[in-house]
Amino acid sequence: MKKHITEQVTLFASVVKWTLYASIVGALVGVGTSGFLSILALTSKKVEGYPYYYIFLPLTLLVSAGLVRWLAPDAAGHGTEKVIEAVHKRMGKIPFAVVPVKLVATVITLASGGSAGKEGPCAQIGGGLASAFADLIRVSGEDRRKLVICGIGAGFATVFGTPIAGALFGVEVLVLGQMMYEVLFPSFVAGIVGYHVAIALGVSYPHQSASMLPKLSGWSFFEVIALGVCCGLAALLFIEVMKLVHSMFGRLEWHWTLKAVLGGVLLASIGGLISQSYLGLGLETMDSALNGAVIPAGAVFWKIITTSITLSCGGSGGVLTPIFFIGSSLGNLFAQMFNPQYIAAFSAIGMVALLAGAANTPIAASVMAMEIFGPQIAPFAAIACMVSFLIAGYRSIYPSQILGIQKSGQFQVPTGGAIGDMGEVTVYPRKQPFTGFMIKVRRRYRKRK
Repeated sequence: MKKHITEQVTLFASVVKWTLYASIVGALVGVGTSGFLSILALTSKKVEGYPYYYIFLPLTLLVSAGLVRWLAPDAAGHGTEKVIEAVHKRMGKIPFAVVPVKLVATVITLASGGSAGKEGPCAQIGGGLASAFADLIRVSGEDRRKLVICGIGAGFATVFGTPIAGALFGVEVLVLGQMMYEVLFPSFVAGIVGYHVAIALGVSYPHQSASMLPKLSGWSFFEVIALGVCCGLAALLFIEVMKLVHSMFGRLEWHWTLKAVLGGVLLASIGGLISQSYLGLGLETMDSALNGAVIPAGAVFWKIITTSITLSCGGSGGVLTPIFFIGSSLGNLFAQMFNPQYIAAFSAIGMVALLAGAANTPIAASVMAMEIFGPQIAPFAAIACMVSFLIAGYRSIYPSQILGIQKSGQFQVPTGGAIGDMGEVTVYPRKQPFTGFMIKVRRRYRKRK
């Protein structure tokens, strides 16, 4: 009896401890995210009032790259990747300087037309604040790691207004195919508290219902699977183009200032010659797609290009908002081709399905669909997200994500290492009794530069 009492008292004390810690982290992240979103909205509104605001991109990307390079190199690129790396390699240790530098650099990038997302900075702000709080109360390395994961979840929860999906994303994105259940409760607490703090501070989240969902029949089921396949392939394309463009800028034997200017010139040229819709966050285009408007067929391609250029030449920001843009545009195009009466519904499904494939987070993406569009979308979103997750293969928009499972029994790949550290793939057939041929894939890990 004494052992049982001791066990229950210890577990209750743990619940109290993590409720308190996670609530503080959630409140801090809610305040930080609210400030970032307010500044971003204010600056974007003023700058976009000028019809050709994007001509300043060469200068603003130069400033953004300089701030990051000189003040906080860990704030480079899309912030979520750096936070994942810190969780896996440094027990969540994040320099506090990352928080203000990431905020300022991202506002400069997005307000002037750089194509990136707002969730990466919020994840990095959340992780940085959580790490600073851990320093303040002097917790162990393992507890610091948990607090930083809570900061990631709270950052996503507060930027998109999805407290449950945000908390799940922070836990699911770390390891492909495995969830860290020991952090699930505090992550939920941090996400919910952060969400309500942000609402109390005036942040609004324009959630909407997915209009005109098809009846769940054999044909609609096939359509959703087909859309999931398209989203998985598009996620793979996005990941590979991002790597290619980053590599191209890296191979240029130019000073970093010239690379930033070149990226700005390329983006300004696309904005002037093609469309301004592919610059900035692109929220108006996404809203149009989700309301049933027809989106140009080239939207998927051009958003991939502008995002890759922005984040490779020195711009600062996240990748999830561009992923939502690309996914909703792809779903929109899919509906135009096969079932025009469900343009809004397929745009919504495509938005979350591409996230599931690019980030390997099918559970968080499915829950996000329900939180944003309502529970009636659940069966469609879940199927499309899982198919996209499988089709995308062993790739991730976050190279520091750890590979935890085999996606298919027909492939054998080593688990336990970062996806970005995988080397060349060797494929060869191996005869199996009763099942015919099985493809065996060997991937060797290599050290990333």
